[in-house]
Amino acid sequence: MKELLLKYTNYNLWANTKLTGFLKNIKPELLDKELLSSFSTIRKTVYHIWDAEQIWYNRLSGTSLTDWPSESFNGSFDGFVELFTGQSQLFIDFVQSKSEAELTQDFEYKSMEGKPNKNPVCDTVLHCMNHSTFHRGQLITMLRNLGHTELSSTDFITFIRETA
Repeated sequence: MKELLLKYTNYNLWANTKLTGFLKNIKPELLDKELLSSFSTIRKTVYHIWDAEQIWYNRLSGTSLTDWPSESFNGSFDGFVELFTGQSQLFIDFVQSKSEAELTQDFEYKSMEGKPNKNPVCDTVLHCMNHSTFHRGQLITMLRNLGHTELSSTDFITFIRETA
């Protein structure tokens, strides 16, 4: 299980780095252009990924947040990218620090509304990485709708091929 989780967390950092590197080079006004998607702009979508990764990481570390972390962020997009990729690295560090037994045991946390929950650590890490992948796919569609088709694949298999 640990080897699989390390692959997925490393993939997540690779894909987030690739995507944000691309986003840093588009016209800044496109980050806030209204588009049809789950979140109305590229910025809101990528901030949502960051929020979720922070929320789940904090839960895994014993703290249940009650606010979306990006709501209090006032920095630049470059500053965001540094924090976002740093958060993705924290997941790798988290998995590396745990034993197989620790990764398969349940942990308790509260939802943002305060409802108690319990899930296995490994399922939670996989959920968070899958959630990020889902929204990165939305970002690719949003970018294509704006005419940006030059971003290379952020698929898991591409990561495997490039890092093997």
